[in-house]
Amino acid sequence: MASSQLKWLDNSQPQTLQGAVLLSYINAFFGLLGLITGAGVLALFLLIEGGAALAIANERRWGYYTAVVASVLYLCLEVLFLAFSVLSLSFSIWVLLNLAFAVVLVALLLHRQSREYQRVWFH
Repeated sequence: MASSQLKWLDNSQPQTLQGAVLLSYINAFFGLLGLITGAGVLALFLLIEGGAALAIANERRWGYYTAVVASVLYLCLEVLFLAFSVLSLSFSIWVLLNLAFAVVLVALLLHRQSREYQRVWFH
């Protein structure tokens, strides 16, 4: 991708993909904060989502697939974290909020409009 043509957000994409890109950027920001504070694997998945979001905004098919895989793996880890926090009686509303954002991101990426758009227009 040439830097003169680099887009952070493509307004011609469907709202589902635009929302997924924005949410991935927000997740990447929190992943960066998590790496600084030592969060580990969860933060790594969030940073991968951020890179994939940039590729999605520039209509790269590999970015879409990377975002789907990273967000699904992140969702699985959040479900495991929720189960662990409930079993250890250390449940907080933040765990549920993280899980909700992970579900929304996966839903936006796997929405029919997102899948069709990337199938037709991505390189």
